[in-house]
Amino acid sequence: QVQLVESGGGLVQAGGSLRLSCAASGIIFRVLDMGWYRQAPGKQRELVARITAGGSTNHADSVKGRFTISRDNAKSTVYLQMNSLKPEDTAVYYCNAGCCAWGQGTQVTVSS
Repeated sequence: QVQLVESGGGLVQAGGSLRLSCAASGIIFRVLDMGWYRQAPGKQRELVARITAGGSTNHADSVKGRFTISRDNAKSTVYLQMNSLKPEDTAVYYCNAGCCAWGQGTQVTVSS
């Protein structure tokens, strides 16, 4: 049974930082591409960043230079380091594995 459990969300002031974690189980983590997505109220879910099994990354233009995705295969965990947070980063952040597995989401709220 695939399980993705996100943690690390919360309330932070603009300019602050958070690190999200997503612990995976029930999958062969090291062979899967992993990603972070977010969904703000009234908006569609959007890609934030992805990392391939080989470690290549891509980040949405809106977060380039501020967010960094990384992975630790030994811990079956993917991270999202978020710096210089802005109010428009406020959303529920979801972890994704492969094509189709999703976590329950973690709320990130950035106050101005």
